[in-house]
Amino acid sequence: MLLTGLLFVGVNAGVKLVGDGVPAVQSAFLRYFLGLVFFLPILTSLLRPALSAQIWALLGVRSLVHALGVAFWFYAMTQLPLIEVTAMGYLGPIFITVGAALFLGERLRARRIVAIVAGLVGAWVILRPGFREISGGHLAMLVNVVAFSASYLIAKRLSGALPAAVTVAYLSVGVAIALAPMALAVWVPPTPWQLFLLFMVAAFATAGHYTMTLAFAAAPISVTQPVTFLQLVWATLLGLMMFAEPIDPWVLAGGAIIIAAVSFISLREAQLRRRSLTPPADATKM
Repeated sequence: MLLTGLLFVGVNAGVKLVGDGVPAVQSAFLRYFLGLVFFLPILTSLLRPALSAQIWALLGVRSLVHALGVAFWFYAMTQLPLIEVTAMGYLGPIFITVGAALFLGERLRARRIVAIVAGLVGAWVILRPGFREISGGHLAMLVNVVAFSASYLIAKRLSGALPAAVTVAYLSVGVAIALAPMALAVWVPPTPWQLFLLFMVAAFATAGHYTMTLAFAAAPISVTQPVTFLQLVWATLLGLMMFAEPIDPWVLAGGAIIIAAVSFISLREAQLRRRSLTPPADATKM
């Protein structure tokens, strides 16, 4: 998970270096299009005809929703400091928890509701509406978080039907197809340097998802989740050293509140999962 965090910060740095020299939707398209090379080894798995109409529908909806989120994220990266993009991205688990209750029938107990409220307070501290201007970049990140949360919930529905690698590969192909028309509409010929940066973004993102999968397989989420929050540290240092972005203490404070809320949800879920798997103390005597 430590390596995963560094790889994802590398993704952020690459996108930041590309900047607004390439339209956001075109950068997003090139990231996924160039990243398809990493899925060539499992290309035959994508050609299986045994998928049901419902699975195809879920794959299609997820690709569209994820494409929307990616396009807005690339735009936010050109408008906001790294620390703000990273901190607001931590709202994902909060929205996922709410979405799971609304659409997957999961129960929202009092502790989870308190954690959700705390996460929203953290978002308010970052945005501070009424005390500073809310930019298009902030709104783009909010759309991104909602879209990525919806994508995650659909992925959860697909998890029992498709292997993880195949699901990710379908997502990459679907997002590239969904973004292609929008990218062509605003196409600007990229320089070789910009293409190289976007290819490295694709490589870092693919490697990051792979190492994250390895971490989830090796340790419980109560161990892996807190490590992901080091991304806020890396993003802060990177923004300061590479892009001369000032450190906003309000963003750090809001990010810390969101991190505390998400950590509580993660630890609580891990405890409940252990409780459902661990037999009672007298079970061996029965």
